[in-house]
Amino acid sequence: QVKLVESGGGSVQTGGSLRLSCVASGYTLCNVDMSWYRQAPGKEREFVSTFKRDGTITYADSVKGRFTASRDNAEKTLYLQMNSLIPGDTAMYYCLVDPVFSPLCSLSRPRWGQGTQVTVSS
Repeated sequence: QVKLVESGGGSVQTGGSLRLSCVASGYTLCNVDMSWYRQAPGKEREFVSTFKRDGTITYADSVKGRFTASRDNAEKTLYLQMNSLIPGDTAMYYCLVDPVFSPLCSLSRPRWGQGTQVTVSS
């Protein structure tokens, strides 16, 4: 079955760093975009970063210059290096895998992980 497992969250002080990981498995012969989203209690889920299948990387304005996304492990592992963290970064961080259509791909729709908690204190 398809699995997306996020890890690397924790509690840090303002100015600290964390590195998040998303390990995806359970699908083959797919080209996918992989993204990070975050959601704080009582707020809507918001976009953080996308690492597209063509290698293009985009970031939300709120994290540009502080966060860096990367991929490895046959492009099924997504990372997010987070530096200069601020309290506004406090949220549950979710990984999203979004496949391009292909009859060879066993993944038919976007899939979400369970999330990893990031807490930044002043």
